[in-house]
Amino acid sequence: MAKPKPQVIPAPIIVKKITIVAGGHHGGAWKVAYADFVTAMMAFFLLMWLLGATSEKQRKGIADYFTPTLVKTRQGSAGSYGLLGGSSLTDADTYQHRAGQTGTKTLTIPRDMTGGPKDGGSKAKRTAQLEKKLQEKLAAKATLKKLAKQVHLTMTPEGIRLDLMDDSDFSMFLLGTTVLTTQASDLIRTIAETIAPEPGGLTVRGHTDALQWRPGDPANNWSLSAGRAETTRQALMHSGVAEKRFRRIEGVADQEPLIPANPSDPRNRRMSILLMDP
Repeated sequence: MAKPKPQVIPAPIIVKKITIVAGGHHGGAWKVAYADFVTAMMAFFLLMWLLGATSEKQRKGIADYFTPTLVKTRQGSAGSYGLLGGSSLTDADTYQHRAGQTGTKTLTIPRDMTGGPKDGGSKAKRTAQLEKKLQEKLAAKATLKKLAKQVHLTMTPEGIRLDLMDDSDFSMFLLGTTVLTTQASDLIRTIAETIAPEPGGLTVRGHTDALQWRPGDPANNWSLSAGRAETTRQALMHSGVAEKRFRRIEGVADQEPLIPANPSDPRNRRMSILLMDP
């Protein structure tokens, strides 16, 4: 009897998986991080060099170049650029300021310096010139000299605003009407003579206090403020201001009080004349 042949077991098949990683074993992410680090260090050393190689005046100029430079003042109030007893731009306040100018309304340029349109220097110079001209005209007339305190100047982003304010001893208009008082007519005539040669458009805005009208009276503070603004426009025009210069006539009633704590305060009654930047 023949012996059986031994069973042949086939060799196992081994599959080898090879993964190819692009860019080497560690990849390239570290290069990006390193480049960011080097860039930051370069900027840091450049800053240190600038601080050490420049004077205080030069550093101030560099800081001004990278900061907002519009002169921002109280647009909703009748403050003053130092004119005729009103509050000054250098009074303490909580408006935005640069380091070293804590609590001032002057943001970019000292009042005794000049500059270009970007830093507010030209507007400050124009305001000072307008202030001086108006002061001289008011002081030249005995009847108007006592009304100087009723006129406030404010620099705004749009231009220079003149506010003609009432108080307990003076009123621009007869009570509840759009009729100018004699003193107010003289005051507006003087203002017209001052701003007529100046370039730029004009906006006239009327404000009232919050005193209520008699029940059943068809009039209201909206129509009254708008009517008084139109009367002021006509008075300015009849005193030499060209009609084509007027851009808007607005009446805002008692919605923008100068004295919010006391809406009935007579100082809330005022006329605002905005001389726009040319």
